Amino acid sequence: MKKELLLASALVGSLGLAGVAEAATASYSGSVSVGVENESHGGTGATDSDQVQTSELSFSISETTDAGTKISTSLEIIDEGGSDADEGGLTFTFTDGSTLDVIEAGSAFGGGIASIPAAGGSQGITNTSGNSAPTDLDWADTQDAVGFDWGSAADFAGVSGLTFGVSAASGDTASSTTSSSPASTYSVGATYLTDMGDTAVTVGVGYIKATASSTTASNDQADSSAVSISAVNGNLTVGAGFSNGSGMHSTTAGVDSTEIDSVNYMEAGASYVSGDMTLTVSMTDGKSNQGTLGAIVGTDEDKHSSVSASLAYAIAGGVTGTLGFTDVHNSDNGTEVTSASGNAWYVGASISF
Repeated sequence: MKKELLLASALVGSLGLAGVAEAATASYSGSVSVGVENESHGGTGATDSDQVQTSELSFSISETTDAGTKISTSLEIIDEGGSDADEGGLTFTFTDGSTLDVIEAGSAFGGGIASIPAAGGSQGITNTSGNSAPTDLDWADTQDAVGFDWGSAADFAGVSGLTFGVSAASGDTASSTTSSSPASTYSVGATYLTDMGDTAVTVGVGYIKATASSTTASNDQADSSAVSISAVNGNLTVGAGFSNGSGMHSTTAGVDSTEIDSVNYMEAGASYVSGDMTLTVSMTDGKSNQGTLGAIVGTDEDKHSSVSASLAYAIAGGVTGTLGFTDVHNSDNGTEVTSASGNAWYVGASISF
């Protein structure tokens, strides 16, 4: 349950909005998760079990001007059990239903992806830093914090069920010959919702292009297209998505120091709700080739694939028990990394507020 608070708002005064109260309305939400995870790695068959204890805490802050424009932001205090103190950007929601995000705005590319069911739980096998294969549909979603993301209201351009977005960002990162980061980023995204009998179908498409700050790189920082679809029929939801392109890969130190080509990623999932229980199954499959900055990318593929399942049970209001399982395979330059492959299971519960 979200609790209503009143926080002093320096935001209103700094924007100089006359006639607006000097306080904004805020709500907080979070969760505490506790459980046990077991991992069994390939090759040597090494196993280990650990407790899982994570927590989340964030605030949503907003106020509406006399003209009807809603101004909102967020403040994340705890993320995955660690102190975070991550301030969000600003979101303006206009009276026609359109939105404008500025500063850490995200991208229209990411906003154009349909919701695809994915198994829950805190289980997993840690990948190697050298594996450049993508692990999510929006792997190319990168931009500097200085930018904007505009999203239309529903029924864009008079087309029922259509939404459209456009975003851009620009950084001033110094040029480098050994690493790269996004310079200028542009993206577009759209979703289309329609009913086919008793089934609600959503189709999402997106494109992103980000130039690189590296003076030696052959690739852009990111250049990718994505398409996705989801369908909801009663208690059953299914979805799938595909993306491809080229870009950069980050090392352990978080530095983009290798280029990736022939990137392909696919994911699919299904979930079914029966009373207080939700069963979800999902899979992912990613591939890429990588090479050093400015060099010819090799032909040996990096691969990442997984098959997962979870069963969630609503024990009480805000309390959910979860049983999850994942089987993972990772390959680096055409050779499977047994220490980063195997299966894992999780059993635990989370309490949300």
